[in-house]
Parts: sequence; structure tokens; C-alpha cells
Amino acid sequence: MTPAELKHTFDYLTGSTWRPVVFMLIFMFITAIIVQSGIKKGIERYTKILMPVLLVIILVLCVRSLTLDGASAGLEFLFKPDFSAITTNTVMMALGQAFFSLSLGMGVMATYGSYIKKRESLGKTAVFVTITDVFIAILAGIAIFPAVFAFGLQPGQESLEGPGLVFMILPGIFNQMAGGYFFSVLFFFLLVIAALTSSISLMEVVVAYFVEELKIKRVKATWIAAGSMSFLSALSAVDGRIFNFFENTSSNILLPLGGLLIVIFVGWFLGKKVVREELEADGRVAFYFRLFVPAIRFLAPIAIAMVFLNALGIIKF
Repeated sequence: MTPAELKHTFDYLTGSTWRPVVFMLIFMFITAIIVQSGIKKGIERYTKILMPVLLVIILVLCVRSLTLDGASAGLEFLFKPDFSAITTNTVMMALGQAFFSLSLGMGVMATYGSYIKKRESLGKTAVFVTITDVFIAILAGIAIFPAVFAFGLQPGQESLEGPGLVFMILPGIFNQMAGGYFFSVLFFFLLVIAALTSSISLMEVVVAYFVEELKIKRVKATWIAAGSMSFLSALSAVDGRIFNFFENTSSNILLPLGGLLIVIFVGWFLGKKVVREELEADGRVAFYFRLFVPAIRFLAPIAIAMVFLNALGIIKF
């Protein structure tokens, strides 16, 4: 397909009122089936399958991307530091990205953290999750940017950001490379896995609240959550204004505000003894608690507040 044909296909799919809703309902149904099965038989079982598959696929795509002529330019763009580009605004953007990437302020970490065994250190687990997240992000960059540069494209173009890159530029690149159909299928299957694992986590937050606080049976709670989410998602799919409202409200207000309230609660109200016991697993794991206290009480709230105010446009950098 030519770039024009790819753009036409993408615009046709996104411009439809019923197709996005149908695919959303299918996706939500799969998510609900997994979540209703519980932690061990559902979420843990399928995550143990999906995450290794995700890693294998992304490694295969990395290898293929690195073997393309001109891939070195993409690696240089990705890894060669340009300190002149580091501004207060880019730091704010990086902090905002961290909220999305690590699911901060959504309740996901708190929900999954409550399922961890008592002998496990939350501090050690948090460090492992963060390192793994950064590692996967680097692999994703290696899989994408060398291929983009190999076919003569440059960053900074509007089409190379967000949906344009994923659904128009990359399919066009796959179409030009040897074995492109196979790698295109792998790439979009990778996206499905990434989206599914994320949707499972987000639905579990709501279901856990229904089960633990409202005492609703898990199966019933799951389908209540799935139905509510499907309704709101359908509204977003048929009206771009509603989608933008949800996106802006969640990104610019709810996530940073939720993160800010959490760090204030942990730093000032939860109590040092409780926090230390959770981080150090009752003394079984060494943790730099003396550094953690000032970070959670002062550094984190200030950084999150800056992200919050910058997103709202109250302060500009």
C-alpha cells in the first residue's frame, strides 16, 4: 500500500462511528474474561504468558530493525546525547511520561502492591518494575527508530508522532522491507499484547474496589466495571470532543493530582514505621530509607506539583 492509501485506510477506520465501538467491545470482553477469573487463575496466569511473548516479539523486531541499511542513524538519534535539547519543558514532559508508563496515580501500583506477599519488599519490587519498564522502552526505541531512519524519515514531523507513526508510517515501512508482512503482523500483535496487559491492570483497580469495599462478587464486579467502561469508551469513540475531554482531564488533572495526594499521604500521614516495614520487608531487605523520607516528603511532591501546574497551563517553562 502507498502512504496515501495507508492514510485513507486509517482515516476511514477512525472516521467510522461503529467500527471502533465493535472492536472496543471485543477487546473489553477479552479483558473482562481474564479479570473475572481472579488474580492467580486470571491475571497472573495470562500475564505470565503474555509478557514473555511480548519480550520475544520486541527482540525479534529489534534484530530486524538493526539489520536494515542505515539503521545506525536511528541508533545515533536514540542514544547520542544532545544536552542542548534538555530544557525545563523536556524534563516536565519526561515526568509526565513516567506517570503514563508506570501507571502512577491510577491506583494500579497500589492494587497490585496489595497482592504482594508480606515478605516481599515493596521498595525492591518498585525498583525492579522501574528498571524493567525503562528496558522495554529502550527496546521499543531500538525496534522503531532504526527502521524509521533506514527508510529516509526524520523525527520532528507531525506524522511521526502518536497514531500517525504507529498506523501510517510504520505500516508503510514494513511494506517496503523484505518479510514486511510478517514483521507487520508481529508488531501489531505486540501492540495488542501491550494494550491488553494495560487494560487488565486498569480494570482490576475498579474490580478490586468493588470486591473489597462494596463486597460485590468478583464476577459481578467485573461485568459492572466492563459495562461502565464500555459505555464511556463508546461515547469517546463516536465523539472526538468527548474523547479529548476524557484524555485531557485524565492526563492533565486526575493522574498528577492522584499521584500528588498519594505521595503526601505516604510521606506525611502513613507513618514512618509502617512505610519502613513495607519497604524493608520487616528488616529482611536493605533499603535506603534515610534517602526515601526526604524524597517522598519534599522532592516528589514538588516535582509532581510542577507537572500538574505545567499541564494545567498555570506555570510555563
